[in-house]
Amino acid sequence: MALLGHRCASFMRRMSTSVSAPLLWKAENDAVTTVQLLSWGRGASGQLGGGIEEMRLYPSPVATLHLPPSFNLCPIPGRLCLPSVENASGLTEVGISCGLFHSSLVVDGKLWIWGKGDGGRLGFGQEYPAFLPTLNPNLDSIRSTALGGVHSVALSSLGQVFTWGYGGFGALGHSVYHRELLPRMVEGSWNAKIRHIATAGTHTAAITESGELYTWGRDQGDGRLGLGPNCGPNEGGGLSIPSKVKALPVPVAAVSCGGFFTMVLTQEGQLWNWGANSNYELGRGDKVGGWKPQPIPSLQDVRIIQIASGGYHSLALTDDGKVLSWGYGQHGQLGHSSIENQKIPTVIEALADEHVIYIACGGSSSAAITDNGKLYMWGNAKDSQLGVPGLPETQPLPVEVKFLMEDDRLGPHNVLSVAVGASHAMCLVSRSGC
Repeated sequence: MALLGHRCASFMRRMSTSVSAPLLWKAENDAVTTVQLLSWGRGASGQLGGGIEEMRLYPSPVATLHLPPSFNLCPIPGRLCLPSVENASGLTEVGISCGLFHSSLVVDGKLWIWGKGDGGRLGFGQEYPAFLPTLNPNLDSIRSTALGGVHSVALSSLGQVFTWGYGGFGALGHSVYHRELLPRMVEGSWNAKIRHIATAGTHTAAITESGELYTWGRDQGDGRLGLGPNCGPNEGGGLSIPSKVKALPVPVAAVSCGGFFTMVLTQEGQLWNWGANSNYELGRGDKVGGWKPQPIPSLQDVRIIQIASGGYHSLALTDDGKVLSWGYGQHGQLGHSSIENQKIPTVIEALADEHVIYIACGGSSSAAITDNGKLYMWGNAKDSQLGVPGLPETQPLPVEVKFLMEDDRLGPHNVLSVAVGASHAMCLVSRSGC
């Protein structure tokens, strides 16, 4: 025990003090916008990208990107794409994702990935960890990624879905239950391009250009796949063949996978969900779950533009910048003064004076970005994943994440996007005045 205590103390002391970050990507333009990738939280598996096992109490730089003056964020699981973004072909896209213990960055179709390598989740043909952002040479023309527990999912510009990592319970969609050490294209029964992907610990979803939803992975009888009683597991508690969710009566445009449930948005912003509901994950006021997709009654007249799912809780962002939360709240992840579970979607009053434009969930923590580039986080702070030193392990109210200003001749941090894993988080920031 003494040795264990010494190792833990040594681990806690290894905190990144460097403020410089290597230039990972540079546009050919003379005029560029400097964007930085920062990470924080627990990095015992290399998921922080700093090159060592470490704990980062606050956001610290991982990489620098010199992007063209005009660029877009990659498509994001659970977020409706604006028509202007969908039509902006040719613009450089950038995006991030956090899995359980691994992380990814997409820039202009290239994928960098790092963290724990067990199960082949990094897609390098082996299972070694990577402690620095590492370019994956096995993929190109990637538009977005979604990282799960021990697996990864990527969407290409051609509308193809690739998965790799541990194939338990069918989360890879390859009709197999072993490891895929290299990215492998999912051969679904869809006849159109895929335009949207999402994944969670053990199940995955994809939406076609025509709005059809396909799901695969673990079900366990909770109905999270939305396939009904006649489409049960084909092996070991999972369905490894992508199957169309026929019970959805409307086309959908975005999907988010929670721990044991699934949510979708129509292009008009109506939210439907299904699956486990023992902690009010479905937001219907009761604990009745099931496989059949249904809208949330209290949101019938509310237009939602983004949804995000944690292990047992959910967030929704309205078109007027309000954030609603519901489900399990014992870690403070719902953002209310109480840590009680919420039976129905409830506005987070602490953010009522802000206009939120982006939301994210980790397993038991949450995040929001405002229209003036501020980042707020709340929920489980046990591993410093909220990026604010000195917080209690349970942080029920949103706190603003502050960024250290060093003499790097760069301007203020304007947060563009955020991704949250189980015990770490990352964000992209633009630095004006560069």
